[in-house]
Amino acid sequence: MLLTNYALSMPKLKTRKAAAKRFKATGTGKFMRRRAFHNHLLDHKSPKLKRHLKTKAVVDERDADNVSLMLPYA
Repeated sequence: MLLTNYALSMPKLKTRKAAAKRFKATGTGKFMRRRAFHNHLLDHKSPKLKRHLKTKAVVDERDADNVSLMLPYA
């Protein structure tokens, strides 16, 4: 029986597209995320807080394994 290259290789892993839109991998292998509380109800928040909420944050190390499983090629 002739074995093709397809039969010998593992199938490709699927990326969770919802996670791909929310997380980005850094050069060192960590994942960045956006911060919460910056969508609406911004009138009573101070400009300093709103500037801080615009910045990216690093995904916590306890959640990084789950994110890396959702993004196998990141």
